Amino acid sequence: MPITHHLRVHRSEENLEQTDQLAWRLAELATDPVEVEDDVVDMIVNRVIDNAAVAAASLLRAPVVAARAQALTHPYTPGATVFGRNPGQRVSPEWAAWANGVAVRELDFHDTFLAADYSHPGDNIPPILAVAQHRACSGKDLLRGIATGYEIQVDLVKAISLHKHKIDHVAHLGPSAAAGIGTLLGLSTPVIFTAIGQALHTTTATRQSRKGRISTWKAYAPAFAGKVAVEAVDRAMRGQSSPEPIYEGEDGVIAWLLDGPEASYDVVLPAPGEPKRAILETYTKEHSAEYQSQALIDLARRLHRTRPELTDPDRIESIVIHTSHHTHYVIGSGANDPQKYDPSATRETLDHSIPYIVAVALQDGAWHHERSYAPERAQRPDTVKLWRKITTAEDPEWTRRYHSTDPAEKAFGGRIEITTTDGRTITEEIAMADAHPLGARPFARAQYVEKFRTLAQGVLEPAEIERFLDVAQRLPELGPEELGGLTITARQGLLGTVRTPAGLF
Repeated sequence: MPITHHLRVHRSEENLEQTDQLAWRLAELATDPVEVEDDVVDMIVNRVIDNAAVAAASLLRAPVVAARAQALTHPYTPGATVFGRNPGQRVSPEWAAWANGVAVRELDFHDTFLAADYSHPGDNIPPILAVAQHRACSGKDLLRGIATGYEIQVDLVKAISLHKHKIDHVAHLGPSAAAGIGTLLGLSTPVIFTAIGQALHTTTATRQSRKGRISTWKAYAPAFAGKVAVEAVDRAMRGQSSPEPIYEGEDGVIAWLLDGPEASYDVVLPAPGEPKRAILETYTKEHSAEYQSQALIDLARRLHRTRPELTDPDRIESIVIHTSHHTHYVIGSGANDPQKYDPSATRETLDHSIPYIVAVALQDGAWHHERSYAPERAQRPDTVKLWRKITTAEDPEWTRRYHSTDPAEKAFGGRIEITTTDGRTITEEIAMADAHPLGARPFARAQYVEKFRTLAQGVLEPAEIERFLDVAQRLPELGPEELGGLTITARQGLLGTVRTPAGLF
Protein backbone atom coordinates (compact mmCIF):
# COMPACT_ATOMS: atom_id res chain seq x y z
CA MET A 1 0.00 0.00 0.00
CA PRO A 2 1.23 3.55 -0.69
CA ILE A 3 2.43 5.62 2.24
CA THR A 4 1.29 9.15 3.05
CA HIS A 5 3.84 11.72 4.16
CA HIS A 6 2.21 14.54 6.12
CA LEU A 7 3.98 17.76 5.22
CA ARG A 8 3.79 20.95 7.29
CA VAL A 9 5.92 23.92 8.30
CA HIS A 10 8.19 23.48 11.34
CA ARG A 11 9.69 26.26 13.45
CA SER A 12 13.47 26.20 13.69
CA GLU A 13 13.44 25.24 17.35
CA GLU A 14 11.52 22.08 16.50
CA ASN A 15 14.71 20.66 14.92
CA LEU A 16 12.95 18.52 12.34
CA GLU A 17 15.15 15.50 11.71
CA GLN A 18 16.43 14.93 8.20
CA THR A 19 14.79 11.54 8.10
CA ASP A 20 11.38 13.14 8.73
CA GLN A 21 11.69 15.66 5.90
CA LEU A 22 9.93 15.27 2.56
CA ALA A 23 13.22 15.60 0.67
CA TRP A 24 14.54 12.58 2.63
CA ARG A 25 11.43 10.54 1.87
CA LEU A 26 11.84 11.37 -1.83
CA ALA A 27 15.48 10.35 -1.62
CA GLU A 28 14.49 7.05 0.01
CA LEU A 29 12.08 6.46 -2.85
CA ALA A 30 14.91 7.13 -5.31
CA THR A 31 17.17 4.56 -3.61
CA ASP A 32 14.55 1.81 -3.44
CA PRO A 33 15.95 -0.90 -5.78
CA VAL A 34 12.54 -2.10 -6.97
CA GLU A 35 12.50 -3.40 -10.55
CA VAL A 36 10.82 -1.43 -13.34
CA GLU A 37 7.74 -3.32 -14.52
CA ASP A 38 7.30 -4.28 -18.16
CA ASP A 39 4.43 -1.92 -18.95
CA VAL A 40 6.37 0.96 -17.40
CA VAL A 41 9.41 0.01 -19.51
CA ASP A 42 7.25 0.11 -22.63
CA MET A 43 5.90 3.54 -21.75
CA ILE A 44 9.36 4.94 -21.03
CA VAL A 45 10.43 3.78 -24.50
CA ASN A 46 7.37 5.54 -25.94
CA ARG A 47 8.30 8.79 -24.21
CA VAL A 48 11.94 8.62 -25.31
CA ILE A 49 10.64 8.33 -28.88
CA ASP A 50 8.13 11.13 -28.24
CA ASN A 51 10.80 13.49 -26.93
CA ALA A 52 13.03 12.84 -29.94
CA ALA A 53 10.10 13.43 -32.28
CA VAL A 54 9.29 16.88 -30.98
CA ALA A 55 12.99 17.73 -30.70
CA ALA A 56 13.46 16.90 -34.37
CA ALA A 57 10.64 19.24 -35.33
CA SER A 58 12.19 22.09 -33.33
CA LEU A 59 15.85 21.88 -34.42
CA LEU A 60 15.74 25.05 -36.54
CA ARG A 61 13.69 27.16 -34.14
CA ALA A 62 15.53 30.14 -32.66
CA PRO A 63 15.46 29.13 -28.96
CA VAL A 64 16.77 25.66 -29.83
CA VAL A 65 19.48 27.06 -32.11
CA ALA A 66 20.65 29.40 -29.35
CA ALA A 67 20.62 26.71 -26.66
CA ARG A 68 22.48 24.30 -28.91
CA ALA A 69 25.08 26.97 -29.67
CA GLN A 70 25.62 27.54 -25.96
CA ALA A 71 26.03 23.84 -25.31
CA LEU A 72 28.52 23.34 -28.12
CA THR A 73 30.88 25.85 -26.54
CA HIS A 74 31.29 23.41 -23.63
CA PRO A 75 32.86 20.32 -25.24
CA TYR A 76 33.69 17.54 -22.80
CA THR A 77 34.93 13.97 -22.72
CA PRO A 78 33.17 11.65 -22.15
CA GLY A 79 30.22 14.06 -22.06
CA ALA A 80 26.77 13.69 -23.62
CA THR A 81 25.18 14.14 -27.04
CA VAL A 82 23.27 17.13 -28.39
CA PHE A 83 20.13 16.70 -30.52
CA GLY A 84 20.89 17.48 -34.15
CA ARG A 85 24.63 16.98 -33.98
CA ASN A 86 26.74 13.92 -34.64
CA PRO A 87 26.75 11.56 -31.61
CA GLY A 88 30.55 11.71 -31.56
CA GLN A 89 30.39 15.40 -30.66
CA ARG A 90 30.02 15.49 -26.88
CA VAL A 91 29.48 18.34 -24.42
CA SER A 92 29.40 18.61 -20.65
CA PRO A 93 26.27 16.81 -19.41
CA GLU A 94 24.62 19.81 -17.78
CA TRP A 95 24.86 21.68 -21.09
CA ALA A 96 23.51 18.69 -23.01
CA ALA A 97 20.58 18.65 -20.59
CA TRP A 98 20.11 22.35 -21.32
CA ALA A 99 20.18 22.14 -25.13
CA ASN A 100 18.13 18.96 -25.36
CA GLY A 101 15.65 20.17 -22.76
CA VAL A 102 14.93 23.28 -24.85
CA ALA A 103 14.54 21.18 -28.00
CA VAL A 104 12.06 18.87 -26.29
CA ARG A 105 10.03 21.69 -24.74
CA GLU A 106 10.02 24.30 -27.50
CA LEU A 107 6.89 23.19 -29.40
CA ASP A 108 4.79 22.32 -26.32
CA PHE A 109 4.27 18.93 -27.94
CA HIS A 110 5.32 16.19 -25.49
CA ASP A 111 3.75 14.56 -22.44
CA THR A 112 1.77 16.12 -19.62
CA PHE A 113 0.36 15.41 -16.20
CA LEU A 114 -2.28 17.61 -14.55
CA ALA A 115 -3.57 17.42 -10.98
CA ALA A 116 -3.20 19.91 -8.12
CA ASP A 117 -0.51 21.45 -10.31
CA TYR A 118 0.59 20.78 -13.87
CA SER A 119 3.74 19.42 -15.45
CA HIS A 120 5.52 17.93 -18.43
CA PRO A 121 7.18 14.87 -16.90
CA GLY A 122 9.08 14.12 -20.10
CA ASP A 123 11.28 17.09 -19.12
CA ASN A 124 12.99 14.65 -16.73
CA ILE A 125 14.42 12.63 -19.59
CA PRO A 126 17.04 15.06 -21.05
CA PRO A 127 19.03 15.58 -17.81
CA ILE A 128 18.84 11.92 -16.77
CA LEU A 129 19.85 10.74 -20.25
CA ALA A 130 22.71 13.25 -20.43
CA VAL A 131 24.21 11.98 -17.18
CA ALA A 132 23.65 8.37 -18.28
CA GLN A 133 25.66 8.97 -21.45
CA HIS A 134 28.38 10.85 -19.57
CA ARG A 135 28.80 8.16 -16.94
CA ALA A 136 28.50 5.21 -19.37
CA CYS A 137 25.39 3.77 -17.75
CA SER A 138 23.28 0.99 -19.24
CA GLY A 139 19.80 1.13 -20.69
CA LYS A 140 18.52 -0.63 -17.58
CA ASP A 141 20.09 2.06 -15.38
CA LEU A 142 18.44 4.73 -17.49
CA LEU A 143 15.03 3.09 -17.21
CA ARG A 144 15.29 3.07 -13.41
CA GLY A 145 16.31 6.73 -13.34
CA ILE A 146 13.48 7.84 -15.61
CA ALA A 147 10.93 5.81 -13.63
CA THR A 148 12.02 7.67 -10.49
CA GLY A 149 11.86 11.07 -12.17
CA TYR A 150 8.30 10.46 -13.38
CA GLU A 151 7.19 9.00 -10.05
CA ILE A 152 8.41 11.89 -7.94
CA GLN A 153 7.16 14.59 -10.28
CA VAL A 154 3.70 13.05 -10.54
CA ASP A 155 3.47 12.51 -6.77
CA LEU A 156 4.43 16.14 -6.09
CA VAL A 157 2.04 17.47 -8.74
CA LYS A 158 -0.82 15.52 -7.17
CA ALA A 159 -0.18 16.95 -3.71
CA ILE A 160 1.21 20.49 -3.98
CA SER A 161 -0.18 23.30 -6.12
CA LEU A 162 2.48 25.74 -7.28
CA HIS A 163 0.25 27.52 -9.78
CA LYS A 164 -2.10 28.67 -7.01
CA HIS A 165 0.73 30.84 -5.72
CA LYS A 166 2.05 31.83 -9.16
CA ILE A 167 5.17 29.69 -8.80
CA ASP A 168 6.32 28.08 -12.04
CA HIS A 169 5.74 24.34 -12.30
CA VAL A 170 9.45 23.57 -12.82
CA ALA A 171 9.86 23.80 -9.03
CA HIS A 172 8.66 20.18 -8.98
CA LEU A 173 10.95 19.25 -11.87
CA GLY A 174 14.25 20.20 -10.23
CA PRO A 175 13.77 17.73 -7.34
CA SER A 176 12.39 14.95 -9.57
CA ALA A 177 15.25 15.19 -12.07
CA ALA A 178 17.85 15.28 -9.28
CA ALA A 179 16.28 12.20 -7.70
CA GLY A 180 16.14 10.43 -11.06
CA ILE A 181 19.84 11.08 -11.62
CA GLY A 182 20.49 9.75 -8.13
CA THR A 183 18.66 6.51 -8.96
CA LEU A 184 20.53 6.24 -12.27
CA LEU A 185 23.91 6.49 -10.54
CA GLY A 186 23.01 4.40 -7.49
CA LEU A 187 23.78 7.26 -5.10
CA SER A 188 23.06 7.08 -1.38
CA THR A 189 19.99 8.52 0.30
CA PRO A 190 21.95 11.36 2.02
CA VAL A 191 23.51 12.47 -1.28
CA ILE A 192 20.20 12.43 -3.12
CA PHE A 193 18.56 14.27 -0.21
CA THR A 194 21.11 17.06 -0.59
CA ALA A 195 20.70 17.22 -4.36
CA ILE A 196 16.90 17.43 -4.07
CA GLY A 197 17.17 20.32 -1.62
CA GLN A 198 19.56 22.28 -3.81
CA ALA A 199 17.53 21.61 -6.95
CA LEU A 200 14.32 22.83 -5.31
CA HIS A 201 15.98 25.89 -3.82
CA THR A 202 17.33 27.00 -7.19
CA THR A 203 14.29 26.30 -9.37
CA THR A 204 11.59 28.25 -7.53
CA ALA A 205 10.53 31.18 -9.73
CA THR A 206 7.34 33.02 -10.56
CA ARG A 207 5.12 31.90 -13.41
CA GLN A 208 5.38 35.22 -15.24
CA SER A 209 7.12 33.08 -17.86
CA ARG A 210 3.62 31.81 -18.77
CA LYS A 211 1.66 35.05 -18.37
CA GLY A 212 0.90 38.00 -20.65
CA ARG A 213 3.23 38.20 -23.64
CA ILE A 214 4.88 34.81 -23.26
CA SER A 215 8.55 34.78 -24.23
CA THR A 216 10.99 32.18 -25.49
CA TRP A 217 11.96 31.52 -21.87
CA LYS A 218 8.94 29.21 -21.65
CA ALA A 219 11.00 26.53 -23.39
CA TYR A 220 14.11 27.33 -21.38
CA ALA A 221 12.54 27.11 -17.92
CA PRO A 222 12.39 23.27 -17.70
CA ALA A 223 15.78 22.98 -19.40
CA PHE A 224 17.19 25.27 -16.72
CA ALA A 225 15.68 23.02 -14.04
CA GLY A 226 17.30 20.00 -15.65
CA LYS A 227 20.66 21.73 -15.89
CA VAL A 228 20.42 22.82 -12.26
CA ALA A 229 19.54 19.26 -11.23
CA VAL A 230 22.72 17.92 -12.84
CA GLU A 231 24.80 20.58 -11.10
CA ALA A 232 23.07 19.93 -7.78
CA VAL A 233 23.90 16.23 -7.98
CA ASP A 234 27.52 17.08 -8.76
CA ARG A 235 27.82 19.32 -5.70
CA ALA A 236 26.07 16.78 -3.48
CA MET A 237 28.45 14.06 -4.64
CA ARG A 238 31.32 16.35 -3.61
CA GLY A 239 29.94 16.53 -0.08
CA GLN A 240 28.29 19.94 -0.21
CA SER A 241 25.10 20.43 1.81
CA SER A 242 21.82 22.16 1.00
CA PRO A 243 19.31 24.43 2.78
CA GLU A 244 17.10 22.42 5.10
CA PRO A 245 14.41 21.73 5.82
CA ILE A 246 13.84 23.05 2.31
CA TYR A 247 10.11 22.34 2.19
CA GLU A 248 9.21 22.51 5.90
CA GLY A 249 11.46 25.27 7.28
CA GLU A 250 9.94 28.42 8.72
CA ASP A 251 11.72 30.35 5.96
CA GLY A 252 11.30 27.51 3.46
CA VAL A 253 9.30 26.98 0.31
CA ILE A 254 5.94 26.19 1.92
CA ALA A 255 6.01 29.01 4.45
CA TRP A 256 6.96 31.80 2.06
CA LEU A 257 6.19 30.69 -1.48
CA LEU A 258 3.17 28.41 -1.08
CA ASP A 259 0.33 28.17 1.47
CA GLY A 260 2.12 29.78 4.40
CA PRO A 261 3.17 28.86 7.94
CA GLU A 262 -0.07 27.05 8.78
CA ALA A 263 -0.11 24.97 5.62
CA SER A 264 -0.09 21.20 5.40
CA TYR A 265 -0.16 18.67 2.58
CA ASP A 266 -0.43 14.92 2.26
CA VAL A 267 2.09 13.56 -0.23
CA VAL A 268 1.32 9.99 -1.25
CA LEU A 269 4.36 7.92 -2.25
CA PRO A 270 4.95 4.27 -3.11
CA ALA A 271 5.88 2.20 -0.06
CA PRO A 272 9.28 0.49 0.01
CA GLY A 273 9.26 -2.37 -2.46
CA GLU A 274 6.32 -0.99 -4.45
CA PRO A 275 6.97 -0.36 -8.14
CA LYS A 276 7.18 3.15 -9.56
CA ARG A 277 4.25 3.30 -11.99
CA ALA A 278 3.37 6.99 -12.16
CA ILE A 279 4.37 7.35 -15.81
CA LEU A 280 1.28 5.31 -16.70
CA GLU A 281 -0.90 8.12 -15.34
CA THR A 282 0.60 10.66 -17.75
CA TYR A 283 -0.46 11.34 -21.34
CA THR A 284 1.11 12.73 -24.46
CA LYS A 285 -0.10 15.17 -27.10
CA GLU A 286 -1.33 14.65 -30.62
CA HIS A 287 -1.31 18.42 -31.16
CA SER A 288 1.35 21.04 -30.53
CA ALA A 289 -0.51 23.13 -27.96
CA GLU A 290 -1.16 23.36 -24.23
CA TYR A 291 -2.71 20.10 -22.96
CA GLN A 292 -6.11 21.50 -21.96
CA SER A 293 -6.59 22.46 -25.60
CA GLN A 294 -6.07 18.89 -26.91
CA ALA A 295 -9.65 17.68 -26.51
CA LEU A 296 -11.08 21.02 -27.66
CA ILE A 297 -8.97 20.87 -30.83
CA ASP A 298 -10.45 17.44 -31.49
CA LEU A 299 -13.96 18.78 -30.92
CA ALA A 300 -13.33 21.81 -33.16
CA ARG A 301 -12.03 19.53 -35.93
CA ARG A 302 -15.17 17.44 -35.63
CA LEU A 303 -17.40 20.52 -35.83
CA HIS A 304 -15.52 21.62 -38.95
CA ARG A 305 -16.62 18.37 -40.61
CA THR A 306 -20.18 18.19 -39.26
CA ARG A 307 -21.10 21.91 -39.13
CA PRO A 308 -19.01 23.70 -41.78
CA GLU A 309 -21.22 26.80 -41.56
CA LEU A 310 -19.74 27.51 -38.12
CA THR A 311 -16.41 28.48 -39.69
CA ASP A 312 -17.93 31.74 -40.99
CA PRO A 313 -17.62 34.50 -38.35
CA ASP A 314 -20.50 36.42 -39.90
CA ARG A 315 -22.82 33.57 -38.91
CA ILE A 316 -21.58 33.44 -35.30
CA GLU A 317 -22.86 35.64 -32.50
CA SER A 318 -20.70 34.09 -29.76
CA ILE A 319 -18.86 30.93 -28.74
CA VAL A 320 -18.50 30.15 -25.04
CA ILE A 321 -16.28 27.32 -23.86
CA HIS A 322 -17.43 26.02 -20.46
CA THR A 323 -14.46 24.32 -18.88
CA SER A 324 -12.33 23.88 -15.77
CA HIS A 325 -10.97 26.60 -13.53
CA HIS A 326 -7.44 25.91 -14.72
CA THR A 327 -8.29 26.08 -18.41
CA HIS A 328 -10.35 29.24 -17.98
CA TYR A 329 -7.75 31.12 -15.95
CA VAL A 330 -4.55 29.88 -17.62
CA ILE A 331 -5.33 29.63 -21.34
CA GLY A 332 -8.80 31.15 -21.47
CA SER A 333 -10.36 34.59 -21.23
CA GLY A 334 -10.24 34.33 -17.42
CA ALA A 335 -6.51 35.01 -17.58
CA ASN A 336 -7.40 38.62 -18.48
CA ASP A 337 -4.47 38.71 -20.89
CA PRO A 338 -5.28 40.90 -23.91
CA GLN A 339 -2.33 39.21 -25.61
CA LYS A 340 -4.46 36.07 -25.95
CA TYR A 341 -6.52 37.95 -28.54
CA ASP A 342 -3.63 39.73 -30.26
CA PRO A 343 -2.97 38.66 -33.89
CA SER A 344 0.66 39.76 -33.46
CA ALA A 345 1.19 37.67 -30.32
CA THR A 346 4.14 35.33 -29.99
CA ARG A 347 3.78 31.65 -30.79
CA GLU A 348 4.26 30.93 -27.08
CA THR A 349 1.31 33.19 -26.30
CA LEU A 350 -0.92 31.71 -28.99
CA ASP A 351 -0.37 28.15 -27.77
CA HIS A 352 -1.71 29.38 -24.42
CA SER A 353 -4.82 30.96 -25.99
CA ILE A 354 -7.71 28.55 -26.25
CA PRO A 355 -9.88 31.14 -28.08
CA TYR A 356 -7.25 31.33 -30.84
CA ILE A 357 -6.72 27.58 -30.96
CA VAL A 358 -10.43 26.77 -31.23
CA ALA A 359 -10.93 29.43 -33.93
CA VAL A 360 -8.16 28.03 -36.13
CA ALA A 361 -9.00 24.35 -35.55
CA LEU A 362 -12.67 25.09 -36.29
CA GLN A 363 -11.87 26.87 -39.54
CA ASP A 364 -9.13 24.52 -40.73
CA GLY A 365 -10.39 21.19 -39.44
CA ALA A 366 -6.79 20.43 -38.53
CA TRP A 367 -3.91 21.51 -36.32
CA HIS A 368 -0.26 21.80 -37.35
CA HIS A 369 2.74 22.59 -35.16
CA GLU A 370 3.98 25.29 -37.57
CA ARG A 371 1.23 26.33 -40.00
CA SER A 372 -1.38 26.84 -37.29
CA TYR A 373 0.85 29.41 -35.59
CA ALA A 374 2.21 31.21 -38.65
CA PRO A 375 1.80 35.01 -38.48
CA GLU A 376 -0.21 35.03 -41.70
CA ARG A 377 -2.55 32.42 -40.18
CA ALA A 378 -3.01 34.33 -36.93
CA GLN A 379 -3.63 37.61 -38.76
CA ARG A 380 -6.20 36.37 -41.28
CA PRO A 381 -9.14 38.79 -40.93
CA ASP A 382 -11.91 36.18 -40.80
CA THR A 383 -9.98 34.26 -38.16
CA VAL A 384 -9.45 37.35 -36.03
CA LYS A 385 -13.16 38.15 -36.29
CA LEU A 386 -14.15 34.65 -35.16
CA TRP A 387 -11.41 34.46 -32.51
CA ARG A 388 -12.66 37.59 -30.75
CA LYS A 389 -16.13 36.10 -30.42
CA ILE A 390 -14.79 33.18 -28.34
CA THR A 391 -14.63 33.33 -24.54
CA THR A 392 -14.34 30.81 -21.73
CA ALA A 393 -16.25 30.31 -18.49
CA GLU A 394 -15.49 28.16 -15.49
CA ASP A 395 -17.89 25.28 -14.94
CA PRO A 396 -17.71 23.65 -11.47
CA GLU A 397 -18.37 20.20 -12.91
CA TRP A 398 -15.45 20.44 -15.33
CA THR A 399 -13.28 21.71 -12.48
CA ARG A 400 -14.33 18.73 -10.37
CA ARG A 401 -13.50 16.33 -13.16
CA TYR A 402 -10.15 18.03 -13.73
CA HIS A 403 -9.18 17.24 -10.12
CA SER A 404 -10.81 13.82 -9.90
CA THR A 405 -8.58 10.97 -8.77
CA ASP A 406 -10.67 8.47 -10.72
CA PRO A 407 -9.01 7.98 -14.14
CA ALA A 408 -12.39 7.27 -15.70
CA GLU A 409 -13.70 10.65 -14.53
CA LYS A 410 -10.59 12.83 -14.74
CA ALA A 411 -11.03 15.03 -17.80
CA PHE A 412 -9.57 18.12 -19.43
CA GLY A 413 -12.23 18.96 -21.97
CA GLY A 414 -15.26 21.18 -21.94
CA ARG A 415 -18.60 22.12 -23.43
CA ILE A 416 -18.83 24.49 -26.38
CA GLU A 417 -21.98 26.59 -26.72
CA ILE A 418 -22.28 28.37 -30.06
CA THR A 419 -24.93 31.02 -30.61
CA THR A 420 -25.53 31.85 -34.26
CA THR A 421 -26.67 35.17 -35.66
CA ASP A 422 -30.03 33.62 -36.57
CA GLY A 423 -30.68 32.73 -32.90
CA ARG A 424 -29.81 29.04 -32.86
CA THR A 425 -27.74 27.48 -30.06
CA ILE A 426 -25.46 24.56 -30.81
CA THR A 427 -23.93 22.66 -27.89
CA GLU A 428 -21.21 19.99 -28.10
CA GLU A 429 -18.86 18.62 -25.48
CA ILE A 430 -15.79 16.41 -25.17
CA ALA A 431 -14.11 15.02 -22.06
CA MET A 432 -10.95 13.29 -23.30
CA ALA A 433 -8.60 14.09 -26.14
CA ASP A 434 -8.75 11.48 -28.88
CA ALA A 435 -5.14 10.44 -28.09
CA HIS A 436 -5.77 10.08 -24.34
CA PRO A 437 -5.63 6.50 -22.98
CA LEU A 438 -9.43 6.68 -22.60
CA GLY A 439 -9.99 8.69 -25.77
CA ALA A 440 -11.32 7.76 -29.19
CA ARG A 441 -7.86 6.89 -30.60
CA PRO A 442 -5.47 6.17 -27.72
CA PHE A 443 -1.77 6.52 -28.42
CA ALA A 444 0.20 3.26 -28.34
CA ARG A 445 3.65 2.37 -29.71
CA ALA A 446 2.50 2.59 -33.31
CA GLN A 447 1.25 6.15 -32.80
CA TYR A 448 4.46 7.25 -31.06
CA VAL A 449 6.50 5.80 -33.91
CA GLU A 450 4.29 7.48 -36.50
CA LYS A 451 4.58 10.81 -34.68
CA PHE A 452 8.37 10.46 -34.79
CA ARG A 453 8.39 9.57 -38.49
CA THR A 454 6.10 12.48 -39.33
CA LEU A 455 8.02 15.12 -37.38
CA ALA A 456 11.44 13.81 -38.43
CA GLN A 457 10.58 13.78 -42.14
CA GLY A 458 12.85 16.21 -43.96
CA VAL A 459 14.84 16.82 -40.79
CA LEU A 460 16.61 13.46 -40.52
CA GLU A 461 17.78 11.17 -43.29
CA PRO A 462 15.53 8.10 -43.71
CA ALA A 463 18.33 5.84 -42.48
CA GLU A 464 18.74 7.97 -39.36
CA ILE A 465 15.02 7.70 -38.62
CA GLU A 466 15.23 3.92 -38.74
CA ARG A 467 18.47 3.81 -36.76
CA PHE A 468 17.04 5.87 -33.92
CA LEU A 469 13.81 3.88 -33.74
CA ASP A 470 15.80 0.66 -33.57
CA VAL A 471 18.02 1.90 -30.74
CA ALA A 472 15.14 3.43 -28.77
CA GLN A 473 13.04 0.29 -28.94
CA ARG A 474 15.98 -1.77 -27.66
CA LEU A 475 16.47 0.57 -24.69
CA PRO A 476 16.10 -2.14 -21.99
CA GLU A 477 19.00 -4.12 -23.44
CA LEU A 478 21.36 -1.28 -24.38
CA GLY A 479 24.88 -1.38 -23.04
CA PRO A 480 26.89 1.75 -22.20
CA GLU A 481 28.50 1.83 -25.64
CA GLU A 482 25.08 2.04 -27.34
CA LEU A 483 23.46 4.62 -25.07
CA GLY A 484 25.11 7.39 -27.05
CA GLY A 485 22.86 6.36 -29.92
CA LEU A 486 19.82 7.75 -28.11
CA THR A 487 20.10 10.99 -30.04
CA ILE A 488 19.26 12.27 -33.51
CA THR A 489 21.57 13.67 -36.19
CA ALA A 490 20.10 16.22 -38.61
CA ARG A 491 20.46 15.62 -42.33
CA GLN A 492 23.63 17.05 -43.81
CA GLY A 493 23.61 20.83 -44.20
CA LEU A 494 20.28 21.39 -42.41
CA LEU A 495 21.60 23.08 -39.28
CA GLY A 496 23.70 25.40 -41.43
CA THR A 497 20.57 26.90 -43.00
CA VAL A 498 19.94 29.01 -39.91
CA ARG A 499 22.15 31.69 -38.37
CA THR A 500 23.77 30.79 -35.08
CA PRO A 501 23.62 33.83 -32.78
CA ALA A 502 26.78 35.03 -31.08
CA GLY A 503 26.91 35.20 -27.31
CA LEU A 504 29.29 35.34 -24.40
CA PHE A 505 30.92 31.93 -24.83
